Amino acid sequence: MLVGIHRDANGEFGDFIRRYEMILNFNNISNIRLDVNEFDFWEKAQTLDFFIYKWGVIDHDRQVARSILPVIENEMNIPCLPNIPTSWHYDDKIKQYYLLKTHGCPVVPSWIFYNKEAALNWALEVPLPIVFKLSSGASSENVVLLHTRKQVYKIIHTMFRKGCHAKRIPLYNSLTYKQLTPKKLIRSFLILLRKLYRGEELSRLWQVHKGYVFFQQFLPHNDYTTRIAVIGNRAFAYRRINLKNDFRVTSNSGSIFEKGLTDLRCVKIAFEISKSLKFQSMGYDFIFDEEDNPQVCDISYLFPDWKIFDCPGYWDENLNWHDGHYWPQYCQLMDFLSMPGLKQPNMNYK
Repeated sequence: MLVGIHRDANGEFGDFIRRYEMILNFNNISNIRLDVNEFDFWEKAQTLDFFIYKWGVIDHDRQVARSILPVIENEMNIPCLPNIPTSWHYDDKIKQYYLLKTHGCPVVPSWIFYNKEAALNWALEVPLPIVFKLSSGASSENVVLLHTRKQVYKIIHTMFRKGCHAKRIPLYNSLTYKQLTPKKLIRSFLILLRKLYRGEELSRLWQVHKGYVFFQQFLPHNDYTTRIAVIGNRAFAYRRINLKNDFRVTSNSGSIFEKGLTDLRCVKIAFEISKSLKFQSMGYDFIFDEEDNPQVCDISYLFPDWKIFDCPGYWDENLNWHDGHYWPQYCQLMDFLSMPGLKQPNMNYK
């Protein structure tokens, strides 16, 4: 058995993917490091039994993954982690909404337009406030709450004219503006100067969002998001607390890892979706509507691995509880390689 592991967006082997290596090595499973930029990548790929590529929200990373994964999985018939059903919609909230909606999943009501006039006509009577999102982005960086029709019109005109880069939504209640401090401003300016001097790429988020708008119903009275991470027959859960005086959460939001705080309806729904759509692993963010019904607001095959490890255990599909701390990479490899006897080594956060 030979497992190939691709480098990350930085061309490195960061903590997340090195844990795959550590688990494989601990279990004496052969593995090699790969990079599509190397001239012999495809020759090496042909020798593999399994292929792992943890790709994220960076535009470059997305471009590479969507170019090579379909070839490796569909044409070379090499099992991939993530596979196509799990990742084809990753970091694209529009695709995810369409997918969940067509399968009857309880998803937060949303409105998507590819025509400016249709969007403007809809905006005349839509109840406010309303949430606007770019199709991609993590940690609420591309999410804003619109309180006035003037703001709604401004967003629509922007998206159907010049468009918008990630983290550059033109409203002062975006996290880019809200969390901007003189110290961060100076630091960003110095980084920009350094990149210009070195001739480096100014931003790895180079995609321009335009030609569409994506609005989502605002559900008030949610002070936290319930994150359910389903990996095979395991569901891990924790709460992510909203930012102060805000409806959003970020990667730095406080988290609570307590079994008794989790609404088991969320666990049940997450299991049902993952099973129906054949996801290898998937993170679900739940909030609640006015009738206290859980609604999926976001999904992502990627999630912070250390937060999963910090969970005190997991539920199985029958909602039985299992104590213990498990790295998601360990659970994923156990399923991916069909090795229920796989052993988990002791691994620190770093």
